[in-house]
Amino acid sequence: MSLRQYEYALAVAEEGSVTAAAELLHVAQPSVSQQIRGLERELGVQLFARTPTGLVPTVVGRAFLREAEVAVSASRRARATARAGADELVGELVVAAQMGFGTRQLPGALGTLRRRFPRLEVTVFEEPSSAELERLCRRGAVNLALMAACERSPSDAHHLGDENFVVVLGAGHRLLAADRVELRELEGEPWVRFDRDSALDGVLLNVLRDNGLTPTPVARVSQTATAVRWAAHGLGVTLVPASAVPHGYEHLARPVLPVVSQPVIAVLRHGAGPAETALLELLRKETWSESTWSEAASASFSPSFSPVP
Repeated sequence: MSLRQYEYALAVAEEGSVTAAAELLHVAQPSVSQQIRGLERELGVQLFARTPTGLVPTVVGRAFLREAEVAVSASRRARATARAGADELVGELVVAAQMGFGTRQLPGALGTLRRRFPRLEVTVFEEPSSAELERLCRRGAVNLALMAACERSPSDAHHLGDENFVVVLGAGHRLLAADRVELRELEGEPWVRFDRDSALDGVLLNVLRDNGLTPTPVARVSQTATAVRWAAHGLGVTLVPASAVPHGYEHLARPVLPVVSQPVIAVLRHGAGPAETALLELLRKETWSESTWSEAASASFSPSFSPVP
């Protein structure tokens, strides 16, 4: 088996046909067909099934493709590391961010990185589920993950700072007259909440329950910007990291009492290369909230988590 065969199989899975995969890879169609047949013979399994809508991976094919994706990504990173000189970074950098965290800091750091190393290809995506983010990290599918610290945070995570949460109120809301909003004053308010598997919804639910509130959802959304905009229009109130409030809505956001904050960490893949290291250093230089961690508070997140200054 070869990495080229892996790449061909991944392309077929993405495009749904050998013809489209060949166009994507800029190779002849018979070459793709031959590589896929050879791969299936060597493995002794059928990777794809033909359906009316095109080729789709079989059950065993999906399992194989997950590992093939990891192998191809690792190969690209290895080539990029080998080619990286003192003043140049090339190749691909894949960054995953937990939804709502580092919304202002990550673009600034990535912008600086791209200007400094224009040949570096950067792919960024948001992931609402912390469990899925951790799974991607374990598989080595991402170069760097930005997330809130939790009980399963690895011991080699890098503490960047804290994300303070704010409540977003509708225009004309009675509590906008206050500089800070006590959570108990939100009793009876309808809430714009997040998808049930979202880490942000877990934060909101835990905070309100800890303060004796029962959040009645009036809507569920998948993006922090949507939650803020809907709250601004008076649909309900919402709780988001301060950096996730879009420009133009800051006047509707208020800090809360008791203070709600979460430590933000960066997790680098094992054997991190120069691109990940450069991005980590740029993230450290971004403005984060001062840490409000005490030893007791940090222990409640994870006994094995050691923030790196």
